[in-house]
Amino acid sequence: MLYETETGARDARILAVAGKGGVGKTSLAAVIVKLLAKAYPGKRILAIDADPAVGLSTALGIEVALTVDDIRKEVVATVEDGDAKSAVELLGEARYRIFDAIVEAEGFAFIAIGRPEAEGCYCKINSYLKEVIRVLAGNFDYVVIDGEAGIEQVNRRVMEKVTHLLLVTDASRKGVQVVRSIRKVAEELVMYEKLGAVANRLPDLSARELLDTGDIPLLAAIRDDRGLAAYDLEGRNVFHLPDDSEIVRGAREALLNMGILKG
Repeated sequence: MLYETETGARDARILAVAGKGGVGKTSLAAVIVKLLAKAYPGKRILAIDADPAVGLSTALGIEVALTVDDIRKEVVATVEDGDAKSAVELLGEARYRIFDAIVEAEGFAFIAIGRPEAEGCYCKINSYLKEVIRVLAGNFDYVVIDGEAGIEQVNRRVMEKVTHLLLVTDASRKGVQVVRSIRKVAEELVMYEKLGAVANRLPDLSARELLDTGDIPLLAAIRDDRGLAAYDLEGRNVFHLPDDSEIVRGAREALLNMGILKG
């Protein structure tokens, strides 16, 4: 794939998937990539694994040899005053190396941010991630970001310029609370165009009536997809899922309601 300079930048649709841990957001993000690749074979699609748990690559069947954080660490190691430089400053020296971390797959490209070695605060990698998204977005038509669990990346303005924010909950009060908390913070910190929620892993579709997402539109309700779990155990990625599977159906409905897919 040939990449454009910023002067020829594209106006990308950037879709970020967020929610608490365990609601299936990574699987949903992977299925979204699958649907976009099938619907828009002529478009440039990028999947960004921004979750330190690093699960999107597995869901998409991608082998990751180099992450963005690997590049950051390499640059730090070669700069005399590396400890005094911020992640954003280091990006200026590493911006072209970022493209080395992109893995080409059939119908889409993939990049993993990686897991910082230090425990606790992810402030530096989050600052770096924000700039990586800005640099890469101009080279693609669609960008799908699998964000880390919870509210941290939204709170730190990592995703301040996404166009579509998809909030994922399960059939739990905690899941809904996290969705509503993310929306509240996003109202102040994210310049999104559209926002909506997906209720995932429901025991049955009647459970959607019990979920109080407030004024957040519920774009789709997805029953617990046992087929997805079986595929995962067998080591098969989401591109093997049939079009009539629960999660593919639900992801398609959400994208249609957001205007990303056309009926």
